[in-house]
Amino acid sequence: MDKTQNRFLSLDVFRGMTIVFMIIVNNGGGPVSFSPLEHARWFGFTPTDLVFPSFLFAMGNAMSFAMKKFAGLSDGAVVWKIFKRAFIIFLLGYLMYWFPFVTKDAGGWHLSPIADTRIMGVLQRIALCYLFGSLIVYFISSRTTVIVISILLLFGYWAILRFFGDSNNHFGMLTNAGTYLDKSLLGDAHLYHGEHDVLGKAIAFDPEGILSTLPAIVNVICGYYAGKFIQQKGKTYETISKLMLFGFLLIFMALWWNLTFPIGKKLWTSPFTLLTVGIDMVLISALIYVVEMLQWNKWNWTSFFTTVGKNPLPIYLFSELGATILFIIPVGGTSLSQAVNKSFFQAIAPGPIGSLLFAICFMLICWLFGKILDKKKIYIRV
Repeated sequence: MDKTQNRFLSLDVFRGMTIVFMIIVNNGGGPVSFSPLEHARWFGFTPTDLVFPSFLFAMGNAMSFAMKKFAGLSDGAVVWKIFKRAFIIFLLGYLMYWFPFVTKDAGGWHLSPIADTRIMGVLQRIALCYLFGSLIVYFISSRTTVIVISILLLFGYWAILRFFGDSNNHFGMLTNAGTYLDKSLLGDAHLYHGEHDVLGKAIAFDPEGILSTLPAIVNVICGYYAGKFIQQKGKTYETISKLMLFGFLLIFMALWWNLTFPIGKKLWTSPFTLLTVGIDMVLISALIYVVEMLQWNKWNWTSFFTTVGKNPLPIYLFSELGATILFIIPVGGTSLSQAVNKSFFQAIAPGPIGSLLFAICFMLICWLFGKILDKKKIYIRV
């Protein structure tokens, strides 16, 4: 029997949705991106900014089920399992950025220097948030204490940025305390270089830096307690109403805090955490109502997302490595991905719509990979 039948289908659909949209967002496909698939340049919020924190929230949901498997194990065994999983996810993220491990120049092929490999990243942040989120909820049984820790993480992060960054611009990309910490501990060569200054020059700034991981841990913790609440209360109107109430309350708090601490994904500000958790709670409550209570599943649309939700890690890695391969294969002075987009998708629908079609088609290829794994009953977890 499909395990989703023994669980909350809505939570599996939610997790699958986050992976589907994450793949679409990460593979815009052309020089002219579809604007809703772009992140806010600095402060502000777009639908795309919701994807990553929603995955952390979904991971917290999954933890609320997985923690039951720790019953009967010693504390040492539990800590070993948590650290091992976090280490593997972190290592996979690091290797993914090092891939394809070689570079080519006039002298031939050479091993890519580790000294230039990005250390932090998406999977690395997922690993760290899982590590600390799991340790907190496992060893601290008091929900009140966990809430206090979460508040300290949010306000502590705000205080560090406010008092340890550049006094003239403590929330700036290159002048905030998080960037100073990353450059001090990791060095410029190990940071993300996808951002650019006003002259178009690439700069060293990591949106998944060390310090900004602190408020991201709260996304996981909130997802965990939301998952526990849903399991305890079941598929009821009380569940929906309370989740929606808390969701809108957090959204209001985020907008209020935004007046002094701007919402921004790239700095992962504390009000950004509150806003995304609030939206996720509203979305989860809507899915519970539609999928669990109304049982609206015409044409079995939920299976499209649960196919991805069953194997999130291998499908995400497949998408990232696949995109890298398409980018490094040369075709007529450009990459294979750019050539396909230009000759096919841009010919069909020039501009942003063509880029969107490319991203959707690439996502469907990744979905097909997940479907093959599902058909063969292969579920890869760490």
